[in-house]
Amino acid sequence: MPVPSDSRNRRVIVCADDFGIAPGVDRAIVQLIGQGRITAASCMTAMPSWRADAALLRPLEKSADLGLHFTLTDQRPLGAMPRTAPGGRLPPLPSLVRAALFRRLDADEIRGEFRRQVSEFERGLGRPPDFIDGHQHVHQLPVIRAVVIDELAGWRGSPVPYLRICHAPLAVLLARRVAVIRAFLLGLDGPRLRAMAARHGIPAISGFSGVYDLSCRRPYRDLLKRFLIGLGDNGLLMCHPGLVDAELRAADSLTGRREDEWAYFSGPDCPKDFATAGIEPARFKRG
Repeated sequence: MPVPSDSRNRRVIVCADDFGIAPGVDRAIVQLIGQGRITAASCMTAMPSWRADAALLRPLEKSADLGLHFTLTDQRPLGAMPRTAPGGRLPPLPSLVRAALFRRLDADEIRGEFRRQVSEFERGLGRPPDFIDGHQHVHQLPVIRAVVIDELAGWRGSPVPYLRICHAPLAVLLARRVAVIRAFLLGLDGPRLRAMAARHGIPAISGFSGVYDLSCRRPYRDLLKRFLIGLGDNGLLMCHPGLVDAELRAADSLTGRREDEWAYFSGPDCPKDFATAGIEPARFKRG
């Protein structure tokens, strides 16, 4: 398929993942929303920092979409999950992927934890999430995606949260030339999740970008320019800005690149690069 042209203005959701993982990440995201550089934040409500920092987002609710970053790896769940998290610790991603592929996950445990994390979001912000996605994209895995779709299909209230679909066509990935194989594998289940969402009338983003090899030392600015290729209206650019602190080091292996991203998004080149590419950071548009 042809790669979409970048010659017109495009309204793109710029989404910072992992709010709640550590205070330094939370402060960076709040700053970037205030600057108008970030237009969505995905929140890890199972993390201790969420309870301390959720209130920081309340004054910014009209400036950004705030969603649930459904967390099922490495951390402690909000409730008992004896099969999924024996000993009170969620499994590492490879173990979760194997269990999902072989349909060994307990759907009732996944559903219970999803509801607890949604409830914790509502406790922190006083209202439901604008969207749903997954930490390490777990919401696209078998069993988990069925639970998420079922929960959104039966959502009480309006509007129904929109869904992040982590997929880009191969032609677009080849044009971007950034972590093509990794991005392709990540998106394999995207079309299936999109089809499931469409059957139930669940809104979803139109496109996705932002995957790269986090050990890569290419300047983030160079990567960002490539991420914007083929990203149209209501597409989403994923990012992970943050300031590194002790809590982050204890919770996650992704540290140094977070500060690279924060420096770029908070600096003078970011708005210039968006303008040159015809990009307007925006919130999700329904209808």
